[in-house]
Amino acid sequence: MISSQPASEQPQRRSARNQPRRCSRAAYKLIEIDDKYRFLKHGIAVVDLGAAPGGWSQIAAKRVGAVNGKGKVVAIDLLEMPEVPGVNFAQLDFLADDAPEKLIAMMGGRADVVMSDMAPNTTGHRKTDQLRIVGLIETAAAFACDVLNPGGTFLAKAFQSGADAELVAQLKRDFSSVRHVKPASSRQDSSERYVLAMGFRGQPNRG
Repeated sequence: MISSQPASEQPQRRSARNQPRRCSRAAYKLIEIDDKYRFLKHGIAVVDLGAAPGGWSQIAAKRVGAVNGKGKVVAIDLLEMPEVPGVNFAQLDFLADDAPEKLIAMMGGRADVVMSDMAPNTTGHRKTDQLRIVGLIETAAAFACDVLNPGGTFLAKAFQSGADAELVAQLKRDFSSVRHVKPASSRQDSSERYVLAMGFRGQPNRG
């Protein structure tokens, strides 16, 4: 039978089917980004914000070796999430004042990667939605700066707009490298992209 889907999408769909069961299109984007930038290193500690249903956490657990007890992955969400091998789940609000402290206690130390595939509810008003998205990334980045080890990485979903200039400037102050990334599996007509900040400079005044 001849497929009606565009030929350009077929390889990605076939590859996604060969990945673990939670490997949705979103999870496949993480695979592509990490294949290129190699931040999910074996034995490191990873935090996945807004983790449900667990696709990103599952990929991270396999890549850092958490399924074999080598690395650590902590998934955080307000919603319940099915159990994922190698992943510790915390049902909490990362915006809470004590969330960074709770997370560090759970992990027995700071994280090497904080990642977020979260997106806020949209209103249909373009400018309002852009500001909401930027605001969500800013709060996730602030959380990351509270829990990351020096040299750590922050990855978050973003959308192409002119509203994130201040966010990028702040990230460049906190990280040595900041770039926007658009995975091949992202729809070409979509404004979706990811902001990847690497080489966290650390906070000299924190304990």
